[in-house]
Amino acid sequence: MDKVPFLSIIFMMISCLTGFLIPVILFLYFRKKKQADIIPFFVGCLVFMVFVLFIEATIHKLFFITPLGRNVRENIITYAIYGGAMAALFEEFGRLIAFKLLLGKNRDNNINACMYGAGHGGFEALAILGFAMINNLVLSFMINSGSLDAVTSNLSGYTLEQLKFSANVLITSAPYIFLIGIVERIIAVAIQISLSVLVWFSFKKKYLFLTALFIHFFVDALVIILAGIQIPVYFIELILALLTVMIALFARKIYVEES
Repeated sequence: MDKVPFLSIIFMMISCLTGFLIPVILFLYFRKKKQADIIPFFVGCLVFMVFVLFIEATIHKLFFITPLGRNVRENIITYAIYGGAMAALFEEFGRLIAFKLLLGKNRDNNINACMYGAGHGGFEALAILGFAMINNLVLSFMINSGSLDAVTSNLSGYTLEQLKFSANVLITSAPYIFLIGIVERIIAVAIQISLSVLVWFSFKKKYLFLTALFIHFFVDALVIILAGIQIPVYFIELILALLTVMIALFARKIYVEES
């Protein structure tokens, strides 16, 4: 079997480290520089774990084993609508519930909206970038050491096919691909913080919650469609970066006006 390029492994390590550093840097920045409270950060982490990694992920697993779920997944448009809607509903209502029920005592300091977003987006970076790259590194070391064959000999069916597919991706992907995740997570964190600001101030202006729902739905659905029609990943990230700038500027305008 071919081996995973050394440069790919180096870039995976850099991405992995970045995934762990993002929440730490965000926490320190908003705590030390902006005097945000500590609790909103960890509430953001908790909401992402409960609403996304547990509840939403469980519903996805149950839905996609049904005939309707399989039909939805096979069509890029219906899959984009479903994925965007689910992400928007669970994450934005998670924010709303957190702000109303868990952070009532912290609402006198508006920077806590950003601190919450740092926890929400930071934990997402840890889960998606940090832990994912650990899995990639483990598999890469198994491939390059020749120990993967011993593992695959005991597997069969879907599990074996998935492992072989993952191994082939690691072997054949250009090394720079493993750095794009850093850009993606930075963009995602900026969006998460911006959406947190909109929901934070939606208690004053109700339309901001619907705005946050729409933005979240639109961005996630767009990514699914662009990836589904095989637009190059760097072009997708460029589009997302431009959208993120507009979303962040809008959120900043709201923050300045309402603070």
